[in-house]
Amino acid sequence: MMKRDTWARADDKRPIQVNGRAASSTDPRTWAPFDDVKDGPGDGYGIFMGQGLGVVDIDHCLTDSGLIKAWGRDVLRGIKEPIVFTEVSKSGRGLHVFIIAAEAPGKRERMGDGAVERYTRDRFVVTTGKRRDIKEFI
Repeated sequence: MMKRDTWARADDKRPIQVNGRAASSTDPRTWAPFDDVKDGPGDGYGIFMGQGLGVVDIDHCLTDSGLIKAWGRDVLRGIKEPIVFTEVSKSGRGLHVFIIAAEAPGKRERMGDGAVERYTRDRFVVTTGKRRDIKEFI
């Protein structure tokens, strides 16, 4: 993921360019290499989905102590695509599972006391870099 030129700074969850202007999930001219977005305006950075990269965003699947809930474990076990990277989300209560996947329409569904979103194009995901090994959950 770090080698992709599909990064942007983040202002909360909104993508911005390193110059502070808005970035767009559908305009690659507003994206940048990771090294260019490590510092700058806003409060973090993230990556755009597409070109073979997708995400399964599992909201509220972690307990306060960082353990995975049963329904979250079921979601993880159901991911069939190759997993690139798994991290704890910005809230600290969810997981971002980055996958290799063909582009398709996004979807969102309620699961347990949370939700699962799957995006493989036209979406910006704020990253934390707080890596978790998926094997510890399943």
